[in-house]
Amino acid sequence: MTAVVSSVDYTAIKVRQRDTWASGDYAVIGTTLQIVGESLCEAVDVQAGERVLDVAAGNGNASLAAARRGADVTASDYVTALLEQTQRRAASEGLTIDTQHADAESLPFPDDTFDVVLSTFGVMFAPNQERSAAELIRASRPGGRIGLANWTPAGFIGRMFKTVGRYVPPPAGVLPPVLWGDEDRLRDLFGDDVESLAVNRRQFVFRYRSAEHWLDTFRTYYGPTLKAFSAVDDAARAALEGELLALANEANTSSTGTLRVPSDYLEVVAIKKG
Repeated sequence: MTAVVSSVDYTAIKVRQRDTWASGDYAVIGTTLQIVGESLCEAVDVQAGERVLDVAAGNGNASLAAARRGADVTASDYVTALLEQTQRRAASEGLTIDTQHADAESLPFPDDTFDVVLSTFGVMFAPNQERSAAELIRASRPGGRIGLANWTPAGFIGRMFKTVGRYVPPPAGVLPPVLWGDEDRLRDLFGDDVESLAVNRRQFVFRYRSAEHWLDTFRTYYGPTLKAFSAVDDAARAALEGELLALANEANTSSTGTLRVPSDYLEVVAIKKG
């Protein structure tokens, strides 16, 4: 991997990010994405008894999917409230999942620890992409599998973030998270540290009663959109609302008067060099 020297204050950025993801109630959005965690665990072929790490686990979709397959799972995230949600979900199913407060760019685990390292729409938001990719590799054992689900730049969520970014620009010097949904960028991030990298383009379908219902849910519970709406004045807020509703209606494939929006993501399986 190519080392990148940067003057970006990643520590300050992560403090703001942590506040963003702790706002609202991510579980309202996150639980709808459970099928992605199940698909990813099938893609990496999680086995009973394997040591699995879920990085930037959110409310634990991939963690739960791996635990259902009999793996020994550790869920890590830097938002304590999300880890608590993971524990409650696991307990409701009689599953055991260890949780660890952790920064994706500085994982508190020894080298070569895990058979499988996962992240669903999580590690992609770490501001230092090279550092977080290096940590995924470091925590994996030689021959271990790294499984990721990352929104693509041109998909619905990628377009949503681009729209929001016109009103609330991201921190200077930080690359867009959706670059993790670009295959060339992934190959650059993992480089010669992996012996193979397989990419499968998939879709998650957002289903809501209407575009208005979708936007109300996201601006109330999803940290990045909640914070964006609170950061702008009334005129910009109205304009942002109009653009996001137009985006959702344009992407709508429902024929029943409801909202059905497919959003592209990359399902990624990389094998660390032995």
